[in-house]
Amino acid sequence: MADIDAAIETAAEGNKALATRRAAAARDLQRRMVRHAGKGSTDMAAAPLRRPASIYTDADRFARETDILFRTLPLVAGLSADMPEPGDRLIFDDAGPPILIVRGKDGRARAFLNMCTHRGSRLVSTCDRAARIACPFHAWTFDLKGRLVGLPGAAGFEDVDRDERALIAVPCEERHGLIFVVPDAGGIMDLDAHLGDFAPVLELLDLGHAAPVKAGRIEASTNWKFALDTYGESYHFRTLHASTIGQTHLTDVGVFDAYGPHHRVSFPDKSFTGLADMDEADWPVMDYGGVHYLFPNTIIFMGSIEPGKGFVQLFRLFPGDDAGTLATEFTVYAPGGVRSDAHRTECEAAYDATATVVETEDYRIAADGWRSLTHAPSGFEIVLGANEIALQNTHRAIDAAIGL
Repeated sequence: MADIDAAIETAAEGNKALATRRAAAARDLQRRMVRHAGKGSTDMAAAPLRRPASIYTDADRFARETDILFRTLPLVAGLSADMPEPGDRLIFDDAGPPILIVRGKDGRARAFLNMCTHRGSRLVSTCDRAARIACPFHAWTFDLKGRLVGLPGAAGFEDVDRDERALIAVPCEERHGLIFVVPDAGGIMDLDAHLGDFAPVLELLDLGHAAPVKAGRIEASTNWKFALDTYGESYHFRTLHASTIGQTHLTDVGVFDAYGPHHRVSFPDKSFTGLADMDEADWPVMDYGGVHYLFPNTIIFMGSIEPGKGFVQLFRLFPGDDAGTLATEFTVYAPGGVRSDAHRTECEAAYDATATVVETEDYRIAADGWRSLTHAPSGFEIVLGANEIALQNTHRAIDAAIGL
């Protein structure tokens, strides 16, 4: 009993410490946003950055991005909350190779090629919970650790070593409520090195206690980076989102924090302009939030419906078959779990409203822009303003990662 009591006390202290850190981070962001809101200013880079239009259109560069960014780096396959129980599974095909992730009886998430080691058939097509993985072709059966445990017609395979016919593993780790995979059977994952000093920021999101509410997929005819750029600046709010975000949030005002190739940006709503002339002690309490970019392709946005009741939006952007196609996996979660039917309805409404804005405004402009760039004259360069500092950070990180 003493050990159990000590564990409970430790967990409680850990939760208290995290809550204290979140509150401090939220107040720091609030101070910085109030300063910018009062001045109509924003965090800025040292200078504008020019890049050739070919970063979005060149087929060779696109192939290099898919081969390096989407085959060798840790990618978010989902949240731990998407598969909380033993036997739960996720299907992750978006990066190219078909990947199956299962949670074992020991609680560990493991990832394998979604391929039977008999003749290569796809093993799993649904995420229904099951204690075994059975091939729909010849019923070869594997346990949750990938071991071959069922072999119908075994007499025909007397010389086959079952251990050698285990499922083919790919690197998989869980951290801060996120499930990461490297979608390459020969890949290596150094997640600590990849996350770097962004790890404590991800911890602030407390994703391990989130609950999935609604998920969908948004496809667009644009380059994946052109779409990714739309998440990193508020310079376009007043014009592109005139009837949506532009009504509620300040345009070209925000705070930016870089963590290696990752970043966090926060965009104040119009209420912040009234706080600049108030004493800080009279400011409303602000929940921690913001747009968190996890290199190379994941956006995690934490927002509040009202203090203490919010939502988490997870966007994972994947290149399609060519430089001009994109698929975004979009999921909304309730942080800390769904508190009530009304909270679930509000999270669902946040999904619907955001999906509409992304698809009909952001991705529409991205598709039109990408088509224009395919016809731009040779040598044409785009320019990322000093006020588009998050985009500059991202493009530099991509250039470095693919060796350009």
